Amino acid sequence: MSNSLSRPAPALSGVTGAYVRVMDALSVATGVIAGLLLCFGVLAVCHMVFVRYAMGESTTWQTEFTTYAISGAMLLGAPYVLLTNGHVAVTILPDALSNTPRKIMNFVASLCGLAFCAALTYGAWVYMHEAYTMGWTTGTVWNPPLWPAVVPMAVGSTLLSLQYVAELIREAR
Repeated sequence: MSNSLSRPAPALSGVTGAYVRVMDALSVATGVIAGLLLCFGVLAVCHMVFVRYAMGESTTWQTEFTTYAISGAMLLGAPYVLLTNGHVAVTILPDALSNTPRKIMNFVASLCGLAFCAALTYGAWVYMHEAYTMGWTTGTVWNPPLWPAVVPMAVGSTLLSLQYVAELIREAR
């Protein structure tokens, strides 16, 4: 007996299909950017270890850069994780349900995820705007402006919200 979830779904057409394809492509692109940020964070840690222990000098920017790069990787990678179902999940309940209740449960869960992400998106853009317009800095030795470190949260939560919409469209067909 074939599971309906294992068969390729028919392609969406029209405006909704184009939206889903664009969001999927954006999620893949931000997934690649997230991978690059993770690599840059690792390189910064390697540089910090070399400077501190091999050269005996102090570091100023590496710890903060690594924190922002890896946080940005997590936030920008979230839409890709949603797209690929790469998140950690306990599936005992969905696996026990038949097709229609499982679809309803996934739809409600996606609506809850969308609501949370929409609220996070609003707060992130407000926070980024305040950091930019008020000239906030990190207050550390390096002391860079704060708004570039907040951009991944605003962009990532926006794209995650939009990817949730794409998933809802996919689930509704």
